[in-house]
Amino acid sequence: MSNYDLVPIADVLMAMSGGVDSTVAAFLLLEEGYKTAGATMKLFDDQLIGEDIESGCCSLDDVMDVRNACAKLGIEHFVFNMKKHFRHDVVDRFCDAYISGLTPNPCIDCNRYLKFEALQQRRRELGATYVATGHYARRHFDEATGKWQLLRATDKTKDQSYVLYHLTQDDLSHMLFPIGHLTKNQVREIAHEQRFNNADKSESQDICFIPNGNYKDFIERYKELNGRDSLFQQGDIVDIEGKKLGCHNGLINYTIGQRRGIGIASKEPLYVLEKNLANNQLVVAPQSALFESEAYLSDVNIISGNYTERAFVGEVKAGYRQAPVAARIEIAKDRTAHVHYDAPHIRTAPGQSIVFYVGDCVVGGGVCCNKN
Repeated sequence: MSNYDLVPIADVLMAMSGGVDSTVAAFLLLEEGYKTAGATMKLFDDQLIGEDIESGCCSLDDVMDVRNACAKLGIEHFVFNMKKHFRHDVVDRFCDAYISGLTPNPCIDCNRYLKFEALQQRRRELGATYVATGHYARRHFDEATGKWQLLRATDKTKDQSYVLYHLTQDDLSHMLFPIGHLTKNQVREIAHEQRFNNADKSESQDICFIPNGNYKDFIERYKELNGRDSLFQQGDIVDIEGKKLGCHNGLINYTIGQRRGIGIASKEPLYVLEKNLANNQLVVAPQSALFESEAYLSDVNIISGNYTERAFVGEVKAGYRQAPVAARIEIAKDRTAHVHYDAPHIRTAPGQSIVFYVGDCVVGGGVCCNKN
């Protein structure tokens, strides 16, 4: 049975980054009989990331890789200027969150506002019916409920459903995930069979606009702070009782749960428990103090669109690479949620997303916040 038997043959705008996943996805669409066009988003230039730093993705080389792939596939290729959207919806949000003491995930915002919201708008403008991506995820139409479902990928080691919890029914009705049923090895095998130039291209592991991983320098330069913000100033490192243990180099350099780089000698390893912005203090504690039994979420999205107050049992993930853990999730009408872990769980940093699952189905998710 074809993966697209429930979907009529239609025009597809294939999001292509220059990597092997999106190239193979485009090939599979053509094999299914879809009239497909490649779409690449121009997100930033050297002025954003620094002219002496080479980006891990979204570079000019990536655009050329897409053009070569589209030429080999015999499909049209569009390049959309999304730099303004990217600055506003991803970079500004990332910097502002960090300056507020949060630990944001810009990849989720990029998927939400660029790869789906903005690209779906371009799809409508071009008269196409679907946007397709190279994400390792699946969609399914549930006849019983009349709703689209987002499912984990067949290859659980590559599953990317965590970063897609923001999708809506309208998004999913106009989405295709051509490689969601494949493993990464299978994707590379197809690429080799088709002699794609990017068959062995490595994956980017860093934030695309901060490829060297130095958040502090990027935010300071981008926001033109020149060390003026209090987050860049030295302050006290204290334990949970407020006893001074040493000095930190600016709260912006630390994240919740961090162990390395604190610079405090102790009989047992110390971890960052809290960033106290009001007093410019870095609170540290043994790992046991980081465990919590609950978490509170804001900006909750429920994929089915059902925001009625209810509770259900399932699993949650507090990070893309984290294993799911059992929990009870309470959904409130004001798009907040309360997560009760079955067993104590390492604290999730405010600003990070927690995603809910029932079996392979993604129910939704939200952003971790402090209890009101």
